[in-house]
Amino acid sequence: MATLCRPAVSVPEHVITMEQTLDLARTVHADHPQLDLALRLIRNTGVEKRHLLQPIEETLKHPGFEHRNAVYESEAKARVPAVIERALADAELRPVDIDVIIYVSCTGFMMPSLTAWLINSMGFRTDARQVPIAQLGCAAGGAAVNRAHDFCTAYPEANALIVACEFCSLCYQPTDLDVGNLLSNGLFGDGLAAAVVRGRGGHGVALERNGSYLVRDTEDWIAYDVRSTGFHFKLDRRVPGTMEPLAPALRALAAEHGWDAASLDFYIVHAGGPRILDDLGKYLGVPPDAFRFSRATLTQYGNIASAVVLDALRRLFDEGSTRHAARGILAGFGPGITAEMSLGRWTEAEVPAPAGRN
Repeated sequence: MATLCRPAVSVPEHVITMEQTLDLARTVHADHPQLDLALRLIRNTGVEKRHLLQPIEETLKHPGFEHRNAVYESEAKARVPAVIERALADAELRPVDIDVIIYVSCTGFMMPSLTAWLINSMGFRTDARQVPIAQLGCAAGGAAVNRAHDFCTAYPEANALIVACEFCSLCYQPTDLDVGNLLSNGLFGDGLAAAVVRGRGGHGVALERNGSYLVRDTEDWIAYDVRSTGFHFKLDRRVPGTMEPLAPALRALAAEHGWDAASLDFYIVHAGGPRILDDLGKYLGVPPDAFRFSRATLTQYGNIASAVVLDALRRLFDEGSTRHAARGILAGFGPGITAEMSLGRWTEAEVPAPAGRN
C-alpha cells in the first residue's frame, strides 16, 4: 500500500508581520475608499506573519513579468533541491529510487518544467516520469498526493516524489485595487515543500482512497487574468461559502470507504482562510481543534497555496501523538471550485525482526 512519508518544508528568509502588512496597506492605499474594510478583512485572516522571497521593498516593485518569471526560475532552482533532499532522507530513499516526479506550482512558468532540470541536476533516473501540474492552484497539493497514490497503485513497487513551489509574492500587482486583491496581499505567503509516496514500506499515511469534486458553475470564482504584467489574481466574494457544497463531497468519499467523516482521527486540509476552516468544521460536525495543523500553517506562514497541505501534514508528523491505524482525511481546495481529497491510515515504520541466535 502506498505510504505518504513526512514532508519537508522551507520558507524564505524575509518576514512580514500582520502589523507591518496593515501599516503598509494604510500607507500605500491611504486614499482607498474601502481601506477600513480591507484592513478588517486582513486582520481577520489570523495570519501573524508570512515569509517572502524578497525584501518587502523589492516585493512591492513591478519590474515586469519577464523579470519576475526569471526570479521564479532562478529561486526555484536555488531552493527546491534542499527540500527534496530532506524529503528523500525522511523516506529513506535516493533519487534513483524515484519513478515519477509530480511538480505543482501556480506562481511562475517554465517549459520544460522544473522536473527536467531536477532530473539533470540531482541524479534522478532519465526514465522517471514527469507530471507538472500548473493550473489547479491551491488544490494542486491534494491533487499531487492523489496522482502519486494512483501511480503507486498502478505500479505497486514504485516511488513518487511530490514537489510544491509557490512564490505568491511574485504575483503581487500594485494596480489591482479591489478589496479581494487587497485581502490577498495580506493573506498569501511564499513556501516550498516536498514529500515522497512509497509504494512499499515507509512511515506515515497509508493512502487508501482518493477522489475529486468540482462545484459546478464556479470556474470564475478563483482565477487568473493573464496579462502583459503577469498573473492577476481574481477572488470572488462567494469563495468563503464554498464549504457548504464541498463538505458533502468529503462526507460521501468517507462513506464510500465505510468511514464517518465526522469521527476521523486527523484532518489535513487546505487553509485558504479561517472562514474556510470554521465552515468546514461546522458542516462536517467536527470541533475547531480538528484543524489545528492547518490553522498553525495559516497563522505562521499565511496561505502558501499548494504547499499548505504538505506543511499541515508535516505538523501532524512533528506532533508525534498519532496512534497506529488512526484514520484521517487530506483535502486541497482551489480553482474550479475543485476539491482533491484522500483517505488514509497512520502507519508506523516496520521494525526488522531480530536476527536469530546460532
